[in-house]
Amino acid sequence: MSLATPDKISSLQRKLYGKAKAEPAYRFYRLYDKILRPDILEHAYALARENDGASGVDGMTFETIEAMGPEGWLAALREDLASKTYRPTPVRRVMIPKPGGGERPLGIPTIRDRVVQTAAKLVLEPIFEADLEDCAYGYRPKRSALDAVKTTHRLIRRGYVDVVDADLSKYFDTIPHRELMQSVARRICDPHVLHLIKLWLRVPVEERDGKGRRSLRGGKTNRQGTPQGGVISPLLANLYMNRFLKHWRMRGCGAEFRAHLVNYADDFVILSRGCAAEALAWTRAAMTKLGLTLNEAKTSLKDARTEGFDFLGYTLGPKYAPKGGQKYPGAGPSKKSVQRIKDKIGDLLKPGEKGSWPKVRDRLNRRLAGWSAYFSYGTRAPAYRAVDRYVTERVRRFLAKRHKEPGRGTRPFSWSEIHGKFGVAQLLQTPETAVVGLP
Repeated sequence: MSLATPDKISSLQRKLYGKAKAEPAYRFYRLYDKILRPDILEHAYALARENDGASGVDGMTFETIEAMGPEGWLAALREDLASKTYRPTPVRRVMIPKPGGGERPLGIPTIRDRVVQTAAKLVLEPIFEADLEDCAYGYRPKRSALDAVKTTHRLIRRGYVDVVDADLSKYFDTIPHRELMQSVARRICDPHVLHLIKLWLRVPVEERDGKGRRSLRGGKTNRQGTPQGGVISPLLANLYMNRFLKHWRMRGCGAEFRAHLVNYADDFVILSRGCAAEALAWTRAAMTKLGLTLNEAKTSLKDARTEGFDFLGYTLGPKYAPKGGQKYPGAGPSKKSVQRIKDKIGDLLKPGEKGSWPKVRDRLNRRLAGWSAYFSYGTRAPAYRAVDRYVTERVRRFLAKRHKEPGRGTRPFSWSEIHGKFGVAQLLQTPETAVVGLP
């Protein structure tokens, strides 16, 4: 459960949003003093603490700060900001596996930098939120990836079945700084805030080789990209993508291409009635002007009446009713999403796991609850059934080995025992709740 925003901060955010919404050309001159407010820094620290996360290059952890006393730590940070001596520390880069294979870089700022970025986000987000297009769903208050999926599904059911399934090539790494700062400066002209953002964009990245040797990359010479992993990065990425979305609207592309656009961060689809190829050609040219590039290998045209496409973990396209075989435009968890949760379950139930069964079970059930909460829309029975079967078999093997049962442990660890006595969650409960979203 996320922390509630204190009333004084909520009041400030409402005023900033209201001013920005009422006056689209207004530029905000004094914001740095808001970032310095003790209540905003304290709430920023609480949010960062709730999110937890690994330590940065300085090795500082929340446990260390709590032992020192967060009040003094925050007071020293505020003094650095007030005296304009604050400088961000290099970002620690780690490589994490990508769902489709390979790895992607993730930047881990220090807790100190995460707190300042969170404070800046608390102040800046309401202003930029007033300008973002309605078709954008990523990293926005009261919007989610599931909302984007539902909107896409509704449009398909309304006949927008000619689809541009788009993919941007390394979007976060290629956003040009000069143009991004122009987008920021359109609303923000407080020089101290602009300086903060420039510092974060150009902070060096620390990498270590297999022998632990340290090297720094980027820094002042860096002219593009927003560090993935930074708290402020999604907000800046949304702001730059809004250039494309706003151009789409002002150019009248919706009417010209008989289409709607649905965007989540760097993912988007265009749903058209017969003009998908023209919409793709326009998009390719528009992205080039923005200094961005479509990943041609992953961008394609689809007919949602005859073939499915993946968007934000869901597969959307033709499905068939269990009774009668009637075809309908459906949505449900993609095969990749099902395989992903299976892989995570396999990691949780690895043979070397030494934790007590209640702790292992609780971690497993939390993982299943989070997955099913997101994949709660559309035709979900086949995916739920596949996950339930996999979970049951992996738990059975795990318990059989732990209890030194011969064979596969089918008899002592039956389906009813696993989901009853041993307390493992079951996703597919009843046929009545298995399918929603049918026409």
